[in-house]
Amino acid sequence: MRIRLDRTLCDGFGICARHAPAYFSLDDWGYASLIGDGNVPEQDHDAVLRALLDCPVHAIMELSERRPDVVPPHSATDEDPGAHLKTEGNEAEWGFTR
Repeated sequence: MRIRLDRTLCDGFGICARHAPAYFSLDDWGYASLIGDGNVPEQDHDAVLRALLDCPVHAIMELSERRPDVVPPHSATDEDPGAHLKTEGNEAEWGFTR
């Protein structure tokens, strides 16, 4: 697991430091700082995940590994992708007005 802390979003609640003090410290004003490089070993996943989930401003993010060799499966249908767009031609169907 790899995490990132966006300090510009942090409002200083300190919940992260309570759940995972080995990964988050608080500065003099109560704002969080990430300790280390953001890599979290398996044994600490629960505490860090709890900090991530309990952050009221979502300042902690889990970084996923992007693998360029993995291609998402292509839809096998021949359906027109624009068939379900909201347009002026079908505004009564969607219930919007100009």
